Amino acid sequence: MMFRNVQKILGQGKRHFSVTTIKNDKFSCKLLVVGGGAGGCATAAKFSKVLNKNDLIVLEPSEYHYYQPLFTLVGAGIKNLEDSRRKEKDVLPKNCTWVKDKAAEYDPEKNRVYTEKGHTIEYDYLLVAVGLELRYDKIPGLLEALETPTNVCSVYSPKYASHTYEVLKKLSSGHAVFTFPNTTLKCPGAPQKICYLTEHYLRKHNRRNNVQVTYNTTLPVIFGVKAYADVLWKICQERDINVNVRTSLVKVDAEKNEAVFENLDNPEEKKTVQFSMLHVTPPMASPESLSKNKQLTNALGFVDVDKHNLQHVRYKNVFAIGDCGSTTNAKTAAAAAAQTNVVYQHLSAVMKGAPAPQIAYDGYGSCPLVTGGNKAILAEFDYDFVPLETFPFNQAKEMYSIYYLKKNFMPSLYWHLMLNGYWNGPGLFRKIMHFGLNKK
Repeated sequence: MMFRNVQKILGQGKRHFSVTTIKNDKFSCKLLVVGGGAGGCATAAKFSKVLNKNDLIVLEPSEYHYYQPLFTLVGAGIKNLEDSRRKEKDVLPKNCTWVKDKAAEYDPEKNRVYTEKGHTIEYDYLLVAVGLELRYDKIPGLLEALETPTNVCSVYSPKYASHTYEVLKKLSSGHAVFTFPNTTLKCPGAPQKICYLTEHYLRKHNRRNNVQVTYNTTLPVIFGVKAYADVLWKICQERDINVNVRTSLVKVDAEKNEAVFENLDNPEEKKTVQFSMLHVTPPMASPESLSKNKQLTNALGFVDVDKHNLQHVRYKNVFAIGDCGSTTNAKTAAAAAAQTNVVYQHLSAVMKGAPAPQIAYDGYGSCPLVTGGNKAILAEFDYDFVPLETFPFNQAKEMYSIYYLKKNFMPSLYWHLMLNGYWNGPGLFRKIMHFGLNKK
């Protein structure tokens, strides 16, 4: 009841819209936000309240904005893809200039970004918020398998998420295999979520005894935080889900329904697996236009920022937010929410020539791990992968309330508060819930 009432209240707000009206090939602004995803949009919303429209440019090529945490529920047939989608013009702040284009080259020495359509954008301050790119092409045979109706699927792209449910509905026997790649990735809990949702679906439709379920992860553990990993190991054991660690997908043959896996501890050891369903979490990387710029990025291709204030280590007028930054937190929408106010406060201070504020990002990340059709645990943790829980009860326990929080409440929180610049993560709420004791 509480979630429904809060959702109703949140839904009463109206979203402003923004469109590009300038048609010149050269732009200039005080603040350029490259990327209109979760972090870019939320931070732009904050600055739109203090900057003029012509002083704030958002560079974003997409027609649609997606709430990506819903993709796992789309893949399980619980939500429709349309539930996760809004038009970009409806989520960007009204008081900004939207340049519907993509960054092609960065020149931090001249304070310029060049776009794919040939535009030049000059800025005083730059916020990089371009996220991660899905690199399905890095696994031989994978793109071909996804582009045609096969037993291969992936919830990570809006292009393929709905097909996951089509594969699931046809799954009645054989082997369902789920993968976790050997790269940094966004929402690292999602590969497990779709595995658990599939297993739940099979039990619900009396098919479980005919299907072997395997989760192959490149990590040495099932989850990075021990308190939650212990629970997840137990769930896998109880539900007869095979878990193979340090196991990486290297090739897909959809015609033969075969996948080749490599043992990362012994690369010479490769194993071919037959599947009836193969769910692939693709390798991911920062966009090439960014990673090729060695002035802005570290050796791994991420914007080289201070982990506590998100400011570039060399260019003090450059900040990064979200998945494209070099911070070592889990790459989630919750992390971006916790970073928005940190970026806003520190960037505002730089703009004003004021002393740096005391606020710092602690590496907060969150993952509501759906463990079945109506249960979830809520993993929250900091840079040291120490639990940093919001509620005054053990969140490393399957609960109906956490599932409905994930399914019904969090999307409204995202659309109506975060993207409007009003949600900075649960830090304040956490202090209230714990009476201000021993919680950041």
